Amino acid sequence: MADDNGKSGSEKTGLAMVKHDIRNQLSNMTLCVEQLRFELPDVSDDILFYIDTIAAGCVKINELLKKTDEQRL
Repeated sequence: MADDNGKSGSEKTGLAMVKHDIRNQLSNMTLCVEQLRFELPDVSDDILFYIDTIAAGCVKINELLKKTDEQRL
C-alpha cells in the first residue's frame, strides 16, 4: 500500500537503507578530512583548497539527505 507521497513501504525502507549507507560513508569522509587537517597543519593553499572542497561537499550531501527527511514528513 502506498502512502500520501505514493511510496510503498518497501520503497521507503530501501530509501532509508541507502540514506543510512550514504551517511555512514559521509561520516568516514568527514573524520578523514578532520584528521588530515590535524596531521597536516602546514599545507599549501592548493591542498587546503582540496580539503575544504571535500569537507564542503560532505556538508552539502548531508543537507540534501536532511531535506529528503523533511519532505517525507
